[in-house]
Amino acid sequence: MNIWEKLKGEFIDIIEWTDDSQDTMVYRFERFQNEIKNGAKLTVRESQVAVFVNEGQIADVFVPGMYTLNTENLPILATLKGWKYGFNSPFKAEVYFVNTKNFTDLKWGTKSPIILNDDRFGMLEIRSFGTYAIKIEDAGKFIKEIVGTDGEFTKDEVTEQLRSIVVTRFTDAVGESRIPVEGFAGNLNELSDFSQEQMNPEFGEYGLELTKFLIENVSMPEEVKKEIFELSRLDKIDLNKLAQMKAAKAMEAAANNPSGTAGAGMGMGMGFAMANQMGQMFNPQQQAQGQQQAPAPQAGGGAPPPIPGAISLFVAQDGKQTGPFDMATITSMISSGAISKSTLVWKEGMAAWAAASEVAEIKGQFGSTPPPIPGA
Repeated sequence: MNIWEKLKGEFIDIIEWTDDSQDTMVYRFERFQNEIKNGAKLTVRESQVAVFVNEGQIADVFVPGMYTLNTENLPILATLKGWKYGFNSPFKAEVYFVNTKNFTDLKWGTKSPIILNDDRFGMLEIRSFGTYAIKIEDAGKFIKEIVGTDGEFTKDEVTEQLRSIVVTRFTDAVGESRIPVEGFAGNLNELSDFSQEQMNPEFGEYGLELTKFLIENVSMPEEVKKEIFELSRLDKIDLNKLAQMKAAKAMEAAANNPSGTAGAGMGMGMGFAMANQMGQMFNPQQQAQGQQQAPAPQAGGGAPPPIPGAISLFVAQDGKQTGPFDMATITSMISSGAISKSTLVWKEGMAAWAAASEVAEIKGQFGSTPPPIPGA
């Protein structure tokens, strides 16, 4: 090898970029005055694209591989430079290496709550957060629309702008999905896929692809969450047992009432009555059985079926039979005015309904009416 060939070999450039960072999206290959020698070697590694720019105009784009730069593999640049028979050495051009790998674990979240109009709960506010992943799909468009002349462009420089797009389009997707607010937790995957589909066209305008969009959580006001939980439990629990539990709580509250024993007795009586009525309302079968056990008020008729145990009475209220009530409850109802002298009652052994004042077991609880004052 003579001295000329040796010097010629030293003039040949090697253009490459070894990325030792994890967040660089675009890197501009720096050369003195951007001069590139004829026959320079270009190395483009996997997950990279090399873009040649001439005086601010996108020229040739190279995918992964090794290239010797000449007129044949720089057709666009040759046209821009006006090279008809080959180009001069050295020539000027900017070379940008674009990282085409997936940039993952990018965070997004709603700084302000999203106002949602739900069919069941009306207007309410929700918040949400999650992660997403992007990759550069069109290197030339990404440089033109986002990077510009930035010599080293990182993902942090674009995520703030992308986060605004994500939140805006997510808000639209939530409204268009028509998923009930209580259904968000069970439909996060479906809502994530739907949101990604809605956002990808806008990402494409910047030369990007949204490869993954995940919703990790959708939160709502505590009062709405509590109401949803209550409704969910009502669908699962035994409503008759719930009525009994409510009655027990009412009895406990009445027992702690400072009005004394009479108030406690009345509270217990009303608690028993409420438990019975709620149980019949929530349990149609029990209500039907109750109607079969005691007849409606009538002048006469067949004897009702016997009721085992202590003496208890049925009471006619608002044209409907209620009960049976034990004597402690009847006493409390008389004290509270729920049963008057004329209230119709019935017990085992009676042929028909009768006024409460005519039933031996309870008529003494109404007291006697004093005679009129003489001369009045």
